[in-house]
Amino acid sequence: MVNFTLDLLTSAARLSKTNFVRKTRETAIVQEKFLLSLLKSYQDTELGQKYQFKQINSVDQFRERIPIVTYSSYEPYLKRIANGEQNILTPDPVVFLNLTSGSTGKQKLIPVTRQSRKILNRVNRVSMGFIAEAARKRNLAIGKIFLTSSVKLYGRTDAGIDYGPASVSDIRLNSFLYKQVFAFPYEALMLEDSLARNYTCLLFAMRNPSLKIIASNFPVLALQLCQYLESNQEQMIDDIEKGTIASWLKLEPELRIKLESKLSPSPNRAAQLRQILQDSGKLTPKSIWPNLSLITTALGGTSNFYLQRFPEYFGDTPIFGGIYASAEGTFGVYHDLNNDGVILAIETGFFEFIPQEEWGVSQPNTLLAEELKVGEFYRILMSNYSGFYRYDIGDVVEVVGWYEKAPVIVFRHRLGGLLSSTTEKTTEFHATQAMQQLQTKFNLPLENFCITLSEDEIPPHYLVNIELLAGHTLDNPEKFIAEFDRILQDIHASYAAKRATQVPPPRLRIMASGSFATVRQRLLERGVPASQLKFPHVNDDRQFLAGLNVEQEVKIPAFT
Repeated sequence: MVNFTLDLLTSAARLSKTNFVRKTRETAIVQEKFLLSLLKSYQDTELGQKYQFKQINSVDQFRERIPIVTYSSYEPYLKRIANGEQNILTPDPVVFLNLTSGSTGKQKLIPVTRQSRKILNRVNRVSMGFIAEAARKRNLAIGKIFLTSSVKLYGRTDAGIDYGPASVSDIRLNSFLYKQVFAFPYEALMLEDSLARNYTCLLFAMRNPSLKIIASNFPVLALQLCQYLESNQEQMIDDIEKGTIASWLKLEPELRIKLESKLSPSPNRAAQLRQILQDSGKLTPKSIWPNLSLITTALGGTSNFYLQRFPEYFGDTPIFGGIYASAEGTFGVYHDLNNDGVILAIETGFFEFIPQEEWGVSQPNTLLAEELKVGEFYRILMSNYSGFYRYDIGDVVEVVGWYEKAPVIVFRHRLGGLLSSTTEKTTEFHATQAMQQLQTKFNLPLENFCITLSEDEIPPHYLVNIELLAGHTLDNPEKFIAEFDRILQDIHASYAAKRATQVPPPRLRIMASGSFATVRQRLLERGVPASQLKFPHVNDDRQFLAGLNVEQEVKIPAFT
């Protein structure tokens, strides 16, 4: 059944990919057709009547008549939708409300309809088509998938509409498909406790030495999975041998009974795993699944910082980004392995781009997809079947090339993810680039890092807060922070210009072990879903790391 399902999916995916590639040769036409079709379909909604969609017949008219807005403009409508009102933003009933992570701001509710799901499924098929093509070229097999995203609902509105993270709606609304390809019973994803869910999914997947794909929403979650594996490896081997699930795990009783009934003893596989543990000293995904074909996880932004640690656990397993998306919509589709660039998803939304020189304007002029320039940075706007128009999510992308006539873009950072001692505007992208180079130069893997600002000085110092990976030490912290300063000046012209006379020298703070686990727990307690937690690597909240133990603080001379 699994192979048959995969064969059908792969055939459909290849066809979708072929059609998508053909359309990239006429990007402008496809984009205009998408927009006009969207406006016609949504013209009788409350928002469609407000902006008189019936009278809009061109892209230029659309840009003239519809203002650029952020989520705050839609929030009153979303509250009414949550209360059960119909035909507000979408003509179709809302079947789910995606809840954004809130890790970079306030949580938002995003409407999901059957039509918007249909659009997302289409781009997912295109993505799978690119995966199939890349795997074929490299002689990689496609098979069972490992993904531990929770499917637990966060709740229902008073009108009975389910809500939760986008990953929950994706899996729940496509549960039949996922049940065919997951490497464990679907019920394992219903476990609420993160450790219990990851542990149980690992138990089932580890029994099969032929697992082919590991999927993770973000690279940091893939590394967390490896930590779960390493911390519990001996107990897991015992459970695999006996066909049990550790009694100390927090499993809902009815789910424990159901899952244990599907977990038969596997002494032979347990013996293999014990031998691997004895030979290598620890279990890693690459050691227990030696024929792993690929990993799918988010690329761009701060991902590269975490990807530096992947070889330790995954060897040289290729990485595929899947799609570049948020709860609000899909922006691009990855087209090859080990490649950060995505092709603009021209069939899932109508996109506009704000050039940097217009970022300070309340209603800026925009460019269309075929008008962009390689090497330039833009804020991206989308209009789509979620009922958003000229919606500014705050994502900043860089154009890195072209695929036929569609731009290839890379997500760099959120517009709000900035740090300034004066006016230099250091982004997460700058910070991550600097820390990548430092880890390589000092051969020093970090558990995590975050750059904040000192509280009392004007102008404030950059505080480079790092937590060393267990078992590692930093022999020359003075040189480390001096190199950070130099590298950041090399890659960030505004910082370099202002560092000479305005920005005081940065300071290094080495945090106690477990500090960033504490920060992660704080974010979870604030309501950020574990599967969507995006850790901020620059933060202008001067209390963000308050209460954590600083083991050492290192300064360098002023204005060096």
